[in-house]
Amino acid sequence: MPEMISVMLTGGPDWAPEVWEVQSVEDEPKVKILCGNAYEHFEFSGSCAGREGEQRPVYRWCCRTYVAE
Repeated sequence: MPEMISVMLTGGPDWAPEVWEVQSVEDEPKVKILCGNAYEHFEFSGSCAGREGEQRPVYRWCCRTYVAE
């Protein structure tokens, strides 16, 4: 199994985690997190930021979509 990398999530709802794991930025330039009946969407910003002594890719919140009934 490939090693996951930690990325930083910014923006979005207060409950959203600050750190998320992806396979790679190239394979997952967007992530979506299910919460109730909605998805919170984050996109790779093209930049990195420091956290806990290491640089991590930054994903910014871009929108919310709702699950179809």
